[in-house]
Amino acid sequence: MSYEKLAKDIVHLVGGEENVVSLVHCATRLRFVLKDEAKADKGKLEKTDGIITVKQSGGQFQVVVGNKVPEVYNAIGKVSNILSETGQEDKSAKGNKGFGAVIDVISSIFAPLLGVMAGSGILKGLLLIASNLGWLQPKETTYMILYAAADSLFYFLPLLLAVTTARKFAGNIFVALTIAGGLLYPSIVTLKTEGTPTDFFGIPIVMMSYSSTVIPIILAVIVMSKLEKACNRFIHESVKNFVTPLILLVIMLPLTLMVFGPVGVYVGNGIAAGLVAAFSFSPLLAGAILGACWQLLVIFGVHWGLIPVFINNIAVNGRDGIKPSASASIFAQTGAAFGVMLKTKNKKLKTLAGSATLTALFGITEPAVYGVTLPLKRPFIAGVIGGAIGGAIIGQAGTQAFASGAPGLLTLPIFYGPGGQGFPGLILGITVSFLVSAILTYILGFEDPVEEEESTDNSTKESAPTAAVSNEEVLSPIEGTVVALSEVPDPAFASEAMGKGIAIQPTTGRVVAPFDGTITVAFKKKHALAIVSHHGAEVLVHVGVDTVKLDGKHFTSHIKEGDQVKAGDLLLEFDVEQIRAEGYPTITPVIITNSSEYTEILPIPQGDITEQTPLLKLSSASNEKEGIA
Repeated sequence: MSYEKLAKDIVHLVGGEENVVSLVHCATRLRFVLKDEAKADKGKLEKTDGIITVKQSGGQFQVVVGNKVPEVYNAIGKVSNILSETGQEDKSAKGNKGFGAVIDVISSIFAPLLGVMAGSGILKGLLLIASNLGWLQPKETTYMILYAAADSLFYFLPLLLAVTTARKFAGNIFVALTIAGGLLYPSIVTLKTEGTPTDFFGIPIVMMSYSSTVIPIILAVIVMSKLEKACNRFIHESVKNFVTPLILLVIMLPLTLMVFGPVGVYVGNGIAAGLVAAFSFSPLLAGAILGACWQLLVIFGVHWGLIPVFINNIAVNGRDGIKPSASASIFAQTGAAFGVMLKTKNKKLKTLAGSATLTALFGITEPAVYGVTLPLKRPFIAGVIGGAIGGAIIGQAGTQAFASGAPGLLTLPIFYGPGGQGFPGLILGITVSFLVSAILTYILGFEDPVEEEESTDNSTKESAPTAAVSNEEVLSPIEGTVVALSEVPDPAFASEAMGKGIAIQPTTGRVVAPFDGTITVAFKKKHALAIVSHHGAEVLVHVGVDTVKLDGKHFTSHIKEGDQVKAGDLLLEFDVEQIRAEGYPTITPVIITNSSEYTEILPIPQGDITEQTPLLKLSSASNEKEGIA
């Protein structure tokens, strides 16, 4: 799979680069915040190879791509300016209100840390097992070194959250890190551990322990980013680079110690205490509810609100009794996907369910949920039932989590504490969740999709919708030299992934209409346009390679979407020499984007060509059939 091609398809189908306010990713999803979600083509995205499904939740447009999300995310950075650090994140919450905005903030802050959090959690769990079984002793230097590797993320969590929060709110990352460092500074820590009475210019401060905390630094950096923008509006350009950080440090660290720190710690402890109380009242009922509902919370993105609670419990108490029940839901949906794999006779679905089952066993359930169980409905319900039963068992067993990490086979050690208490209950609970869901899925069944080959014969192939006119000609929209599409230095065009066609090396900076038709897309950055003929041919003219990065510079557009044009009408002008001087190739692909509707797309000329000279000949299957008759 070409990640760059997939990235370009995604950017195009979410409404283009100009429609993207911000983008982050978690373990399996690209989480877009869009200016206008109506401009995104959800249907085409879901049909695109490499995309599992698309969800709209919590103010985010979420494209689920599975485990390859880091590669696709990086590819988007290569093919667009979406990942530019310059303030893009600051806008991301503007389209959200209320609870949706809160979920967007939490997910954006924690999503980048999930991978290293899982790795650290696994290592910490393995060390707990090794210690409990007597393989390693905490006083051994080997243990101490490995424990430092496992625990440093959690101890210095405020530093990492300072980075992600500053990115989210477009604040100065290094000032945010310095404030977080102040909370963990040895002399500040000593004031707390020794119980020294502390004040700031006579204002008393209640000292707290900030290692592994979540809320204080998030609150501090949010306020810091707002104050930073206010300072930069009033401080002169020549001195703001050092005056603004000075003001932020002098104000924010004392303010955090006096206000945000204590408030954040008390609020986090209060929420955690409420959930712990629910499990204390009826661990069986609370576990059943969480086991049943966790995947529903994930679907709507609401689960992010609980992740800080899990982390806070581990930071304050060294353990968390809430998270284990959620693992039942993970293994329940895994079992449901496994049941689909056993039951279905559809080869494609069997393959998808099998790979999704394997992925879900390691804690990544999105392919199983969005690709298998949820679309089939009854398997998802079976997973909810299995999760409830397994969650009740785990809750009643009093299982505890001793480190963070997404529940899965590799992270089971994080639930193994001193003496292994509650761990057998966890193993029983996730096993029951898996088996109950798989068996229920097999018994209840589902509407098995019909194999595509079974529903497609020669007659249906011949009657499939195709372009209506044979031998339709596409006239050259540009004067220049005709070259093969394979010579375009962009794999999305050269590989014909965007469609078949030809390329032109322009000698003049004009694009004219290649036929009578309608402008369907007029890109805001003016570097490309799409036009459809009255007979159905869809043509994309993309001036140059990577010219989107010019942001409209050296281009003049004479069209808008919906315009009716005649062959030869001037659509676009561009400065060939200036674009080349900026370092961008001007070779221009002319692509038939609905190539699948034609049996032949033949280039007509070779070498030099002028505007309005026949360029491509299109023939459709239905027309060939008519010709034979």
